[in-house]
Amino acid sequence: MAVETKEFRAEAKFQRVSPQKARLVLDLIKGRGVQEALETAAFTKKRIAPVIHKLLTSAVDNAKYLSGEQGLDIDVDNLYVKLALANDGPRMKRIRPAPMGRAFRYQRRLTHIVLAVAERAATPGLVTKVDEPKPVAKATKTKPVAKATKTKVEEAKPAAKAAGATKKKAGKKA
Repeated sequence: MAVETKEFRAEAKFQRVSPQKARLVLDLIKGRGVQEALETAAFTKKRIAPVIHKLLTSAVDNAKYLSGEQGLDIDVDNLYVKLALANDGPRMKRIRPAPMGRAFRYQRRLTHIVLAVAERAATPGLVTKVDEPKPVAKATKTKPVAKATKTKVEEAKPAAKAAGATKKKAGKKA
């Protein structure tokens, strides 16, 4: 039987940034612990980062409040970012002046950001057991392997090289 974990959401709608740019920051915090995600969002140099930091703080506050209201026992230190989405919002159509009296149309994109935090699955028991390595039986000493002696083919190679060198020298003198 799987234990169902409760997740707590916070949303920021109609943010004036493109979803692609918001996803750059959201991908940094997805799956991390809440404290680490807050630090990452605080020190990220993107315009949307303070909004995401505020949104993450709101999600943690929602978790605290709802756990008190519903009587849930939630450890805030054990929360992590379960879901971080940047969905498309409506687009604002704008016009930019162009050469020769023309006008170019462009779109200002808006974003709906959704963050959800949840508590990590608790490990069974407070103490983790570490398996001790089994004692290894003493290995018996083996006889050292003698180096392989040269074979007849290997011995013939230097002789062939020497014979080839003399032929080359003889050819140069002539």
